[in-house]
Amino acid sequence: MRLPLALVVAAGVILSSPFIRDIRDWIRGTFPGQYATVVATAVAISIGLALIAAIIRIRDQRALRYGAIACALVLGTAYALWNAQGIAEVDAVERVHFVEYGLITLLFYRVWRPRGDMSMFVMPLLAGLAVGTLEEWLQWFIPGRVGDMRDVFLNAAAIVCGLLFSYGVDPPDRGAFALRPGSLRRIGVLATVVGLLFAAFVYSVHIGVEIQEPQFGRFRSRYDASTLLRIADDRSRAWNVNPPIERPRSRSREDQYMSEGLLHVQERNRRWEVGDIRAAWSENLILEKYYAPVLDAPSYISKTGHRWPAGQRTDAERRLVAAPGPPDSYESRADATEGRHFIRVWPPVAFWSIVVLSLSGLLATCFRFS
Repeated sequence: MRLPLALVVAAGVILSSPFIRDIRDWIRGTFPGQYATVVATAVAISIGLALIAAIIRIRDQRALRYGAIACALVLGTAYALWNAQGIAEVDAVERVHFVEYGLITLLFYRVWRPRGDMSMFVMPLLAGLAVGTLEEWLQWFIPGRVGDMRDVFLNAAAIVCGLLFSYGVDPPDRGAFALRPGSLRRIGVLATVVGLLFAAFVYSVHIGVEIQEPQFGRFRSRYDASTLLRIADDRSRAWNVNPPIERPRSRSREDQYMSEGLLHVQERNRRWEVGDIRAAWSENLILEKYYAPVLDAPSYISKTGHRWPAGQRTDAERRLVAAPGPPDSYESRADATEGRHFIRVWPPVAFWSIVVLSLSGLLATCFRFS
C-alpha cells in the first residue's frame, strides 16, 4: 500500500492547486490581517509534529539519525531565508512547500526503501520533481496562480530536506550507497521521463518570441506578432458583448493574453510614475497596437479600462521630445521578475535538440552500465 498512498498524496497536492485561492480567501476573511501568521503557525505545527514522531521512532544510531534531521532543518531554514522575498504572505506560502514536499518525499522514500540501495534516494528525488513540475504546470492555467520553473527548484530544495529527514527516521542498512542489478535502469527510465516532463513544462510556460518595432523597441511574448493581432481581434469582438468584469473563478482557465496585457499596463504606469517618459510611451504604444482590448474593455480590475485619457497621451507625446534615447532602443521588462525575463527566447529547435540528446545520452549510459 505504500505506492498507492504516495500517489494519492501526490495527486492531492497537484489537484489542490485550483482551490488554494479559495482557502487563502477564507483564511483572510476569517482571520483579517493574520494570513501570514496563520500559515506560518500551521507550518510550525506540522514540522513540530513530524519532529516529535521522528524522536519517538529513533531508538538506535541516535547521533547519525538526529544529525540527518538537524541537517534537514538547517538546510530548509537557510534556503527559506535565502529565498525570502520580504513579503510575509509570499514567504509563508513558500514555506508550505517544505511541508508538502517533505511529506511526499518521505512517502516515496518508503516505497523504494525495500530496495536497500542508492535508488531509494534517487527515485524519491525524481518522483518529487515530477510532482513539483506537474503542480507548477497546472498552476500556470489557474487565475491568480503562477507556474515558474524556479518554484520547481524550490521544491527540489524541499525534497532534499525530505530525504535527509527520511534518512533520520528510517536509515538504510549497510550497502545502501551501492546499486543492485536493475536499479540503474529504473533510475535512467524515470530520469528520462521526468526530464521530458520538465522540458515540456518549460517550453509551454517560459519560451516565447521577441517582437521588435521601430516605433517602440522590443518586448517579449508567448505569441508572435501575427498571433497577438489575431487574438486582439478575437478579444475585441468577444469583450464588446461580454467584457471580463467579473473576477475569474479559481477553477477557470487564465486568459494568458489578458495577463500579458496587464503586465504591460503595470509597467507603463510604473514607468510614468518615476518619470521615465520614453519607456512609458513605448509601453503605451505596445498596448495600443497589440493589447488594445485590454485598454478599452472594462474589467474586474478597472471598470473604465486602462487607456490613457487624450490629455495624458498628448502630454506624454509633447514631453517625449526631451526624453533620452531613440525609440527602437527600448526593451520592455514587463515580463521580468527579480531582474530576469520570465519569457525566454531560446530557439525551439535548439532547445529540443539539447533536451533529446542529453536525455538519450543519460538513458543509454544507464542501460550500458546497469
